[in-house]
Amino acid sequence: MMEQKLIKVVVGSKNPVKVNASRSVIAQLYPDCIVECEGLNAASNVPDQPMNAAETRDGAINRVKYCQQHADADFYIAIEGGVDLLDDGPATFAYVVIASKDQLSVGRSAALPLPAPIYQSLLDGEELGPVMDKLFKTVNIKHKGGAIGLLTNGHATRESNYTQALTLAMAPFLYPDLYGQ
Repeated sequence: MMEQKLIKVVVGSKNPVKVNASRSVIAQLYPDCIVECEGLNAASNVPDQPMNAAETRDGAINRVKYCQQHADADFYIAIEGGVDLLDDGPATFAYVVIASKDQLSVGRSAALPLPAPIYQSLLDGEELGPVMDKLFKTVNIKHKGGAIGLLTNGHATRESNYTQALTLAMAPFLYPDLYGQ
């Protein structure tokens, strides 16, 4: 019997939604391997509630760099949720960053439109998770389905959105020759 290759993944957060999305994507893309995935409390060096795309992207990149400096792994993954005022109104989305020793890929999730009153609460300094908890009478929704789950009646979730973004961001690792040109 052949020895199964071990793939070690370090995620720049201990949030179970982010760790689970990362684990499931790597396991799906490398079905013949054993995937070991752990979360690390990595500093984003951006506000807890990033208020624009640039801040959100920086937060994810900073988390990946932190992981690279503090752990040894095959893949380093960071997911940073943020909000921005897009052309068609306020929305929330995440930046995902995946790195190996010598490669870096940055991706972005689909954007969920946000109602004006929720966006206003964020402008006033609140964080999306607690705002949603207050509005929908939930507890720690950011470790569960998130605003996405609440506002889509569970048809999409924070994890499903992260899973899709991570899968797409893995393309350069699956086809390094094509992307390295």
